[in-house]
Amino acid sequence: MNGRISPARTGLRCFAAVDVGASSGRVILATVFSHEGADDGAGLPVGVGTADGAPRVSLEIVHRFPNGVLDDGARGDGTTVLRWDVCGIFAEVQTGLAKAHELAASRGQRMESIGIDTWAVDYGLVDAAGRLRLPVHAYRDSRTESTVPVVHQKVSPERLYEVTGLQFLPFTTLYQLAAEPDLDGVHALLIPDLLAFWLTGARRTEETNASTTGLLDAKTGTWSAELFEALGLPEGLFPQLIAPGEAYGTLLPAVVGRTGLPADTPVVAVGSHDTASAVAAVPAAPGEDVAYISSGTWSLVGVELDAPVLTEASRAANFTNERGVDGTIRYLRNVGGLWLLSESQREWAAQGLDLPLEQLLADAAALPADGPQIDADSDEFIAPGDMPARIRAAVERRGATLPGDPAAIVRCILDSLAAAYARTLAQAEELSGRRPKAVHVVGGGSQNELLCRLTAAATGLPVLAGPVEATALGNVLVQARAAGALDGGLPALRTAVRASVELREYTALTA
Repeated sequence: MNGRISPARTGLRCFAAVDVGASSGRVILATVFSHEGADDGAGLPVGVGTADGAPRVSLEIVHRFPNGVLDDGARGDGTTVLRWDVCGIFAEVQTGLAKAHELAASRGQRMESIGIDTWAVDYGLVDAAGRLRLPVHAYRDSRTESTVPVVHQKVSPERLYEVTGLQFLPFTTLYQLAAEPDLDGVHALLIPDLLAFWLTGARRTEETNASTTGLLDAKTGTWSAELFEALGLPEGLFPQLIAPGEAYGTLLPAVVGRTGLPADTPVVAVGSHDTASAVAAVPAAPGEDVAYISSGTWSLVGVELDAPVLTEASRAANFTNERGVDGTIRYLRNVGGLWLLSESQREWAAQGLDLPLEQLLADAAALPADGPQIDADSDEFIAPGDMPARIRAAVERRGATLPGDPAAIVRCILDSLAAAYARTLAQAEELSGRRPKAVHVVGGGSQNELLCRLTAAATGLPVLAGPVEATALGNVLVQARAAGALDGGLPALRTAVRASVELREYTALTA
């Protein structure tokens, strides 16, 4: 089943969002209220219905599961192999879909479609029989350290940017592919596409995630034949592109048996790169220049554009041009994120310290504002390990000192992130010519009041925090539009977001 999904009835409509991050995954049942006058229905969450006819969305997390990088032993050179348990992820996804179907059915509703988003750049190699050829490496694996110079010998960084518009990151897909021993006879399926393949049997590559591989032409939105040839990659390594709103297909019999879902339930392409879905749900007003920080494990900081910026100045500043929903360009930089904080918490827990996050943030907020900082997006913080010790060492290399108590380290992390956000947004404005009047912080970091206040102070702009579940909302809204439950472009989808969530505003004066 390809193409757009046929419209279904109006009123209360149900969709499933599969949202998998680097540390956890969720399956979410979403109820879209799109018809004035329909009632909420027994058992539905408070706030779904609306008397004014504005579309609104309610999200219920029906299944959570842990995720994380697995240590798969040492290589001959002593480095550690890091991989994902993708089969385990798929089993959890099916468990969650079964729960979502059961909940929807208990309310007399049918789950109309499924959308999947995950992190970017990683992939599985699938042979003609549909089998994984090798374990799925994690982007934090060090195997690309030796392949980056090999790739750059074949195609210069300058030419790569001219074609793809991507910032340099050592774990981008093209550098990972250079580490593979054999690419003949396989398809490379990015993680959301791999999960969709296991659900439907259809091999496709969703275009927002394709734009993170370093192999998509930024101007045409198609695979770059030049780069495939120069890098010696097999033609057809990646399957046919698919756009958000199009369907991969319907469910395989084995999935029907595992989940209880009807066989004709479609899996719909959304912004499968989680940041693409999150940016689609930035609650900007119509006509507003969109500046955003998608704040989670990483911070994705930038503006939304109609066309890529491929200048040498943009490359030198390490900005990326990734595709968004409806052909938009996410002009941004990857900045270090709350990985710094979560890894520090993990280390303290391993040391037997019981440090609730709320208390850590309160203690950090009480510290002076002129403490030491680090380069929050330095490659030295990519790998897991003793993060507090690495942060203190980085401060010392800058000629300063940082106390070892957790509150000081947390304050250093958040001050450093806020400063990095301000620098990145200032560069984005200069390079793109856009002048946003406010910054939208979405994702988990929107709940961190101290980080939001520090960001408002550092940027001098109002910070609008929320929604927390931006990725899931963007996922669902694309599905709902494909099903005919919503109409219009991104401004219409964002209107539904503003009607569905409560935003919190922080200003420099209140920071």
